[in-house]
Amino acid sequence: MIEDAFRDGWGWWVIALAVGVPVLLVVLTELINGLRRRNNPLAGPLRLLRNGVIPIGALFALLAFAIQSPADQVWTRIVATIFGFLVILLLLSSFNVALFANAAEGSWRKRIPTIFVEIARLVLVALGLALLFSWVWDADVGGLFTALGVGSIVIGLALQNAVGGVISGLLLLFEQPFKIGDFLDAAGVRGRVVEVNWRAVHIDTGSGIQIVPNSSLSGASFTNLSEPEGPYSAEASVKFATDDPPHEVIALLVQIGDGLPMLASGERTSASYSGAGAYGVSIPVSGPADAGRALSMYLSWLWYAARRRGFALDGDDSDPIAEPARLVEALTAISGTLHLHDDDLEAMLQGSHLERYGVGEVVLASGVVPDEVRVVVSGRAVLALEVDGGRVEFAAAEKGDIIGQTALTRERTQAVTVAGEILTVVVLPLATVDELIRTRPRLATEIGESLELKRKLAGEMLQSVEAQRGALRQRGSISPR
Repeated sequence: MIEDAFRDGWGWWVIALAVGVPVLLVVLTELINGLRRRNNPLAGPLRLLRNGVIPIGALFALLAFAIQSPADQVWTRIVATIFGFLVILLLLSSFNVALFANAAEGSWRKRIPTIFVEIARLVLVALGLALLFSWVWDADVGGLFTALGVGSIVIGLALQNAVGGVISGLLLLFEQPFKIGDFLDAAGVRGRVVEVNWRAVHIDTGSGIQIVPNSSLSGASFTNLSEPEGPYSAEASVKFATDDPPHEVIALLVQIGDGLPMLASGERTSASYSGAGAYGVSIPVSGPADAGRALSMYLSWLWYAARRRGFALDGDDSDPIAEPARLVEALTAISGTLHLHDDDLEAMLQGSHLERYGVGEVVLASGVVPDEVRVVVSGRAVLALEVDGGRVEFAAAEKGDIIGQTALTRERTQAVTVAGEILTVVVLPLATVDELIRTRPRLATEIGESLELKRKLAGEMLQSVEAQRGALRQRGSISPR
């Protein structure tokens, strides 16, 4: 009996399947686990090979070669059909991994939309199944292909308008002239792309989602504001009075723009004069997403700065806080800080004036020797250290606090002072403050104590920043085991 089994050959098939299949499954399992840990896309096809192709292939080999079941038997044909279908899926999955899974950024393989790949896979699966049924079941698939071809033509003619939009969308997806997050100016619609599908592009305009059909985009020109990569220029047109000196106005426009937090790194604002009091400003920002906020902040800061300089922005040089009564009221409010007497008010009015700053404006830069002293009347200012291109806050100045004490010691400022909210200050000439200190020793002591406190707080903040840097460097130097 055993000799007959080996003589007929099916005994060797049984031994080969009983030993080879488990060994092959174990090897594939270890290989798949290793690829999965490395996030290798090849793990997917190998998993299909282990879980589907090999078991069904072993069953087919057992039926066809070991048991030697007749080829026209129903169960043999069913198993052969399933095995052939799994082989088709394995081949397609392997080609997908080889061609598209590891495609380089910017290559034609990376630009092909997933829908194209899925459609091609569906067509190949249908063709493979047709051939499989023809080989295994002796089916006549010629009539099926003819019916499908005629039906496709009829459906295409009936749905040509709808299909045209889908085809336009697919072509748009393939070309990829923009991506999610880019800013477009298309057919009068300006905004950020939030979704792209077969039929339309969804654009967030800031006031809602505008849906633009792909057929409209593919048949017309549009502007991708996010390309090429690099700084995007936020443009503004402003107008001053013709009596304002152009070079001084241009210097102010550039100064305000260069202080914006949205300004692109390493870039500077540019301004030009076009005559009749008209000026153009170009502010380089990281992208269109920052343009709106940058322009809003720029124009608000310019309003305050123009009035501090006495320029007539939009032809209006009036300043609500320039009235003498406002200055008298402000000096009365800070009289306790400066130890003023009733007969000092007239002298303090000479050379003093009020200034206002918008939220985020720099009141006093770091590294400069102030030539004036400011006292907070209303609002709040923030003192910060400029570290690694950013600002670290360490103190605040509120009503009655003095800004720019280093003017009295003729030292450079260590910190930058920024308006934390709408800030109003009284600006005092240095000579006036020197005279107050000479006649009021208590004021000199208080200013010295305040200056020492700020130096102490700045030093503690610097030590904290250095400690954090050291901790980060230490963590970075320790490699995980």
